[in-house]
Amino acid sequence: MTTAMNTKFFVDMEDIYGAHNYHPLDVVITKAKGIWVWDVEGNKYLDFLSAYSAVNQGHCHPRIVKALIEQAKKVTLTSRAFRNDQWPLLAKELCDLTGYQMVLPMNSGAEAVETALKAARMWAYQKKGVPEDQAEVITCANNFHGRTITIISFSTEPLYRRDFGPFTPGFISVPYGDIEALEKAITPNTAAFLVEPIQAEAGIIIPPEGYLRRAKEICEKNNVLFIADEIQTGLGRVGRWLACEYEEVRPDVVVIGKSLGGGCYAVSAVLSDREVLGLFTPGSHGSTFGGNPLACAVARESLRVIQEENLIDNAAQLGNYFLEKLKTIKSRWIKEVRGKGLLIGIELYPEAGGARRFCEALKEEGLLCKETHEHVIRFAPPLVIKEKDLNWAFKKIKKVFKELD
Repeated sequence: MTTAMNTKFFVDMEDIYGAHNYHPLDVVITKAKGIWVWDVEGNKYLDFLSAYSAVNQGHCHPRIVKALIEQAKKVTLTSRAFRNDQWPLLAKELCDLTGYQMVLPMNSGAEAVETALKAARMWAYQKKGVPEDQAEVITCANNFHGRTITIISFSTEPLYRRDFGPFTPGFISVPYGDIEALEKAITPNTAAFLVEPIQAEAGIIIPPEGYLRRAKEICEKNNVLFIADEIQTGLGRVGRWLACEYEEVRPDVVVIGKSLGGGCYAVSAVLSDREVLGLFTPGSHGSTFGGNPLACAVARESLRVIQEENLIDNAAQLGNYFLEKLKTIKSRWIKEVRGKGLLIGIELYPEAGGARRFCEALKEEGLLCKETHEHVIRFAPPLVIKEKDLNWAFKKIKKVFKELD
């Protein structure tokens, strides 16, 4: 590395040549291992974001990297024009793990959400008898399911929608956590209810106790599919395989992604039973990279790591521990501390001047996290973290709040 290639060099290069669709903290990461990352100047940081929960197993987990390398030497891509020996194994393992009958693989989370919506509409026409092109999907205010044209069509965040219309019709928005609003919104044309068990991007918003269970009951009563977007909350992040398990809810359709690829590869999937996913016929949906052997080999090892290293129990136990510690911080800026497992948010009062300045101060202390929805600091460390590391992080957080108070 030449002396010129410091943080400023890379930040300037990105600002000149990269589209400005993100506002990252000015830390240029060049190496990562486990819960730690290093920047181009050799500074070490504790990653408290996990790439928005895509790195639940920790950075560059040796088992996942080994699976990646071994598969990369054999075959990486066949497209679905031909079969490969990894996709059927991943499909069976996911079904065995979750109790669903079928899986449809994709790459990004947004692609998987789009797939679930297509499946719901197809089910509505073929199984429920909704008139063609009249299917409706109910979504929640302040949701985040991705950034495609269709997905932003049912977003309530003006920033995600501005200058991107016209929008896709067929979506009804109701307040998150409001069971009566959901019940009133259902019509004979309602195909599905799409919901996040916890709204992560909106600021770690946890619905009222019993909301998911009641919503599932209402969907069943009205012959409506209950679709859970578990892309951020699933695969151990909140102390269960799926966040819906807290209320003993079995969604009709589940969408997973992010840490399914162990932070090494983009893998997502839609899980459901034959009544829904069995409706797809050859050519009705697809993806060149979906179900590719490299992705599947990585996903299989990623799932094994979560199971065999007890990362779900770790998230549950340490999440409770850390949440209680954070609640002891006395600051005039803190409005509320909330979370489940290792998905935690600190909401600040508007007078605090926004969460970003706290994230920037924490970066200077060696702790990397990110603001969400302006006034919330989100904490989501890799699930391989230990108590001593959380104690170290807590001291840094407490120090920053004291200094900025």
